[in-house]
Amino acid sequence: MQTIDNFNFENKKALIRVDFNVPLDDNYKVTDNTRIVAAKPTIIKILEDGGSCVLMSHLGRPKGVQEEFSLRHIVNAVEDVLGVEVLFSGNCIGSEAEQMAENLKPGQILLLENLRFHEEEKQGDEAFSEKLSRLGDIYVNDAFGTAHRAHASTTVVAKFFDSNKCFGYLLAKEIESIKKVMESGEKPVTAILGGAKVSSKITIIDNILDAIDHLIIGGGMAYTFIKAQGGSIGNSLVEDDKQQLALDILEQAKAKNVQVHLPVDVIIADAFSNDAHTDTSDINAIPDGWMGLDVGPNSEGLFAQVISDSKTILWNGPLGVFEMDNFAKGTIALGYAIANATEDGAFSLVGGGDSVAAVKQFGFQDKVSYVSTGGGAMLESLEGKTLPGIAAILE
Repeated sequence: MQTIDNFNFENKKALIRVDFNVPLDDNYKVTDNTRIVAAKPTIIKILEDGGSCVLMSHLGRPKGVQEEFSLRHIVNAVEDVLGVEVLFSGNCIGSEAEQMAENLKPGQILLLENLRFHEEEKQGDEAFSEKLSRLGDIYVNDAFGTAHRAHASTTVVAKFFDSNKCFGYLLAKEIESIKKVMESGEKPVTAILGGAKVSSKITIIDNILDAIDHLIIGGGMAYTFIKAQGGSIGNSLVEDDKQQLALDILEQAKAKNVQVHLPVDVIIADAFSNDAHTDTSDINAIPDGWMGLDVGPNSEGLFAQVISDSKTILWNGPLGVFEMDNFAKGTIALGYAIANATEDGAFSLVGGGDSVAAVKQFGFQDKVSYVSTGGGAMLESLEGKTLPGIAAILE
């Protein structure tokens, strides 16, 4: 796997696809700079080699040119993180961009305007990709969050660089982390899948059963499994048309010697609200009019035991409605269990929007081995798909 460590960037311009799709407030100030911080090691290595960087990214989903989606707004935030002045080109292609890239000196950084101001970016247009390719000597893809899209800047542009293309540190780390879970992880390997629906996780489950020893199922999707096995789930979330699928998953797991762990008790509520009346119930006997919104204390203990015996852990999806304080305890307890196992030497990978949000909200991001920066991209990797942005570098 070619990474930026395979190159010396002295007097070279690196054209880097970064993922600076960051949230902005009403005054266009960056409210979370995680993605900018994540790209820093790659950019700094290139500058320290004596190279220069041309950064390209998208921001939001603009319809044509829209001022609120201009990357001009994030220049200061990028400068704050990198500690280097950042030049800005008001277009990502054309004479202004080419002139500014041409004049870049070693140690300098140029940020291009939003790629998605051009329809051709999402279309993977070849002529547009060729124009982007004029702006650098070596192409570096460091945007895992968009690696599952065959867009101009993530995939097509790579063909104009022959062997002068590589992964940045962030993307390399993502690939390595997923490989650790799926292929080379020390056993026992445990996957924790939560979230609302079995249907959205089915391809992942199909693909990971061969790689794991334990599967912990939580969140809304657990109730489909419980009901399929004859349990009473009250008014809990359920996918009635997926009950047979749930039973098939349990059969497959058994055939592959994967132990499946479902919650045994749950925190129930009489309404979907933080102010609802709550109680604890056996998961198989939830009364009518009540719904399960978090795992209960016995489930927390059971899951913690499985996790403490694990050497490789994948966490994708919360165990309850963690956005409400009264139903966050199960997810927080899980975070502690994974943090403790990690401290004891296990490798832990957290990915998928909601788990990443939970990890950040409850302060676990530095207590796990790796927090993935790409929701959709990580899910597609776990489903066994080769992502176009990765394939383009490997070709």
